[in-house]
Amino acid sequence: MKNIFIALLALLSVSAVAQSTFKVPKYEKFQLKNGLTIYLMEQHEVPLINVSAVFDAGSINDGDRAGMSMVTSDALLFGTEKYTKPQIEEAIDFVGARLQPFTAKDMAGITASFAVKDQEKLLDIIQQVLVHPVFDKTEFDKYRQRTVVELAQQKESPRAVIGHYYNAFLFGNFPYAIPGDGTKPTVEKMTSDDAMAFYKSNYTTGKGAIAVVGDFKTADMKKKMTDLFGGWKTAGARMVKRVAPNLEFEKSRVLLVDKPDARETTFLIGGKGIDYNSADYVPVMVVNTILGGRFTSWLNDALRVNSGLTYGANSRFTRMKYAGTFAISTFTKNSTTVPAVDMALNVLDSLHKTGLNDEILSSAKAYVKASFPPTYESAGALARLLTDMYVYNFDESFINTFQSKVDGLTTEQSKKIIADYFPKDKLQFVMIGKASEIRDQVKKYGDLTEKQIKADGY
Repeated sequence: MKNIFIALLALLSVSAVAQSTFKVPKYEKFQLKNGLTIYLMEQHEVPLINVSAVFDAGSINDGDRAGMSMVTSDALLFGTEKYTKPQIEEAIDFVGARLQPFTAKDMAGITASFAVKDQEKLLDIIQQVLVHPVFDKTEFDKYRQRTVVELAQQKESPRAVIGHYYNAFLFGNFPYAIPGDGTKPTVEKMTSDDAMAFYKSNYTTGKGAIAVVGDFKTADMKKKMTDLFGGWKTAGARMVKRVAPNLEFEKSRVLLVDKPDARETTFLIGGKGIDYNSADYVPVMVVNTILGGRFTSWLNDALRVNSGLTYGANSRFTRMKYAGTFAISTFTKNSTTVPAVDMALNVLDSLHKTGLNDEILSSAKAYVKASFPPTYESAGALARLLTDMYVYNFDESFINTFQSKVDGLTTEQSKKIIADYFPKDKLQFVMIGKASEIRDQVKKYGDLTEKQIKADGY
């Protein structure tokens, strides 16, 4: 009941949702002497506090040990110098709080949510988890065994793994190709000492930030955060120079992943997208809403509503720090693989040939503007926004000008956006299905490479 109560409070927070033009609420940003960046934002609508902590510890740093970032972030909660894993779990459950680790390509860390009255205990636990994790060997070994089993089962679901194949196919040797949750061979070799070593190298104050959003006074919280984290000494921040990967492909290619017992084909079609800080993100988002970003999109109408070839089709841009991808995504019966792929390609082609009229564009703009403020309707979402600002190096103007940029998009401008960011040739195809039934048919889409889904890795 306490968890439900806190969840309901979170949904009621942040009055900015009701505003016609969303602006990032006022916040304070400062840096501790050890280099750790702190964001504080007061939100007094409900008696909750939300925390987001991020570090340069994402899967981009995994190297040849895919999954190391995820395993390390999960293992932060396996005990500290002051609390055992059961004690952490009991304390959190007792007050209906939430404390969760996470990892992504460019970052890893934790998020938390708790009632104001429980802040002393929860902030102490958070400090212990971040500053004094012990990576208990017994807990780690049990976790590793469970994870290896889950990874072995994961490939039974094409939709759960096709993104890994797609990233590996597009990014090649760039570390965004690394599957964030690892592979069975890499994870089964990991030890608690490996997690501790990854933690010491990547959870550094010089490349870390903590955002606190909720019902508190900034001066009071500033003192608490300084007392809790001001004495944290870590290794120096690593300076890794990365060059954005080249996603300009010379030809169309097809990766066919054979799943002999498959009764349907799951596929992605696409190519180069945009990085996180692309100046054209907003117009790209509006145009993609029309193509495949909502239920009434052209792709879903064509493949689901009008033809019944699938239960759903969409398109999306996945943005990361150094690069991004574009993909059309759906699934269909083995026997309708080619009709579904051809129809998806026809819809994409029509976007280029026909373009958008004022009525279609106005509908998409209204949809995007209505959807935008609720993205930041909770204090937890605002905390994540602040740490995203740190990781991706943007400021509040990116958010504050969002709706005006939506309004400013014209049909003439949309033509350039379509031409620049929605690939129409040299497409990359990843298909998971029964190769014996579809191999000869899908060769027409590009140079064919084949893998077995039961083979290790992606």
